[in-house]
Amino acid sequence: MTDQRPGVGQPRSGRPRSIVLAGGGSAGHVSPLLALADCLRRRDPSVRITVVGTATGLEQRLVPDRGYPLRVIPKVVFPRKPSAALLALPGALRGAVAGAEAILREEGAEAVVGFGGYVSTPAYLAGRRLRIPLVVHEQNARPGLANRLGARLTDYVATTFPDTKLPHARCLGMPLRVEVARLDRAALRKEAREAFGLRPDLPTLLVTGGSLGAARLNAAFREASGALAAAGVQVLHVTGLGKDFAVDSQVEGVPYVVLPYADRMELAYAAADLVVARSGANTVCEVAAVGLPAVFAPLPIGHGEQRFNAAAMVAAGGCVLVDDAEVTAAWVAATVVPLLSDRSALETMARAAASVGQRDADELLADLVDEACADGGRGGRRGLGGRRARSARRDAGAPVREAP
Repeated sequence: MTDQRPGVGQPRSGRPRSIVLAGGGSAGHVSPLLALADCLRRRDPSVRITVVGTATGLEQRLVPDRGYPLRVIPKVVFPRKPSAALLALPGALRGAVAGAEAILREEGAEAVVGFGGYVSTPAYLAGRRLRIPLVVHEQNARPGLANRLGARLTDYVATTFPDTKLPHARCLGMPLRVEVARLDRAALRKEAREAFGLRPDLPTLLVTGGSLGAARLNAAFREASGALAAAGVQVLHVTGLGKDFAVDSQVEGVPYVVLPYADRMELAYAAADLVVARSGANTVCEVAAVGLPAVFAPLPIGHGEQRFNAAAMVAAGGCVLVDDAEVTAAWVAATVVPLLSDRSALETMARAAASVGQRDADELLADLVDEACADGGRGGRRGLGGRRARSARRDAGAPVREAP
């Protein structure tokens, strides 16, 4: 059978026919990647989509389940401090770039779209070596190392939040799964609550720490399960894979449902009157898009990057922030329970959240991919040799020596 794929980096007329998407590890990278993949396929059912990911991240399950082939390369971790791992970095990066380059050649890639994370740096460097148009999407308000590099290698850079500092950035928003982007919470509420074994008539709280879970949230709400049930509040608690638990205290007739993972988060959003969650970029954008009031407990790492993800929603009045250290069973009883009993406050927060939500970022990012391919990546290659390219690689912690 004749291989109908075009040569690497050589698109046919019209839209690109073979696109490689790079990203993985957590749902924060995988969810927008899959949202773009679905959008590209809606536009052109014949487009060839290949995902490059890791052997251990959520993409191992989510990508094949969504119907896309997954190609694996070794993940490259950039040590933030001098260590023995730093000595192994050049060899590990060379191997990962070679693996990525082989995939791009085999798939006849006409564009590389990276979402950050462990595999994006090798994909960006391989794509640049092969002169394939590069597109970068940064999910967080504060960009990671991989996308700081990628943004120096192309003019086609998309961000989720307007204040993200990256070269050539255009704020397009967060690509969302169509099931979330088109969600009507009120219309789906009864079905959603039935799907999770919840009652249709009780105030409903959703607790989630994201795909990897949040130990602080899990412990606090597990301990507060009795107080929540006594107040007539039913709970849907998504703990993270391998972190589910048996509820210690429960009142008959007031459900407390524990799940390790929810494949259909749109149903969880539809079932809930309020969500308590980490403020990962994907969670913030999904919650805003569907108009769900939120209490966010930003992950207390780095320089508090997750706080910045929620800034627009906080300013609008659609959510409130709480310090991680304050999330205790006593706080749940004193703050979360009263909020769930205040219908007027929840309705006001819902309208405010929806006012900053965006539902069409997948289409906007797909437009950017088309634009990069139409330009042939030329915009992303001008002026990137020599000192500037070496500077970009140094910014990301990569070896400075240019690839031939």
